[in-house]
Amino acid sequence: MNSQVRLQALSAFLKGQRAKILPESVGLPPGTRRRTPGLRREEVAQLAGVSTTWYTWLEQGRDIQVSSSVLDCVANALQLNADERRYLYSLALESGAEPYTVKQEAVQISPSLQKIITELKYCPVMISDRMCNIVGWNRAAAYVFLDFDRIPPEERNMIRLLFTRREFQRLAVNWEQFASGFLSMFRSYYGQYVEDEWYDRFLEEMKQGHPDFNRMWEHSQVSYAPEVHLEFRHAKAGKMVYELTSLKVYGNDDLRCSIYTPAPDTTTEAKLRQLMEEK
Repeated sequence: MNSQVRLQALSAFLKGQRAKILPESVGLPPGTRRRTPGLRREEVAQLAGVSTTWYTWLEQGRDIQVSSSVLDCVANALQLNADERRYLYSLALESGAEPYTVKQEAVQISPSLQKIITELKYCPVMISDRMCNIVGWNRAAAYVFLDFDRIPPEERNMIRLLFTRREFQRLAVNWEQFASGFLSMFRSYYGQYVEDEWYDRFLEEMKQGHPDFNRMWEHSQVSYAPEVHLEFRHAKAGKMVYELTSLKVYGNDDLRCSIYTPAPDTTTEAKLRQLMEEK
């Protein structure tokens, strides 16, 4: 197993989390000689009850022995939430499995799943795989977002579309929050499939071509199912407000169902209904 990529990702994650914690939030003095934001390595080690040398090696991405109990202490010191803990464990604990290989077969949406998303007539729904490729959607999603039928299958990657299609950037009033939600999901997949070289190739492509992506990726959170409140400015329907709920579709393809529910006490559903009936 090639563990270099996994350990590099672990190193970057630990550094990023350490930089987010204010010393005073854990009972430490802010100090006047801090060259970088956040805690020092020795402070994390102290809070976790481990030696500074051991934590330094962990953060440097060295191939050292790591146990779940010690990782729990590090996670507590870094104030990680449940999703961030899962991400930490997936990177730090060697599973011994063979490197994941990408399936070449096209994902097939089951008839039952297709019926479910079709019945959600006025809730835009998208089905995506572990690479955030859009593999299914309902009619409402085509009206609110894009007519995905007009986009070649190889270009239907939600992360790429967010940074390349102006329609998405004009649609979301809080575009960065919209994009950050997808990046947090993408990072959770990255932690799970870090050995798959596709992710590094894709990340390099996005970083080279889109400065905004590079900045947002460095500060992205980890969330397996973020709940996001979104305000859209639709070109034809005007203001629309949605709540995003992400559901895991159990099966061999690791699919995700993203449902955009019209926010209560708004005219969002009525506007979408009228838009769809006009067509």
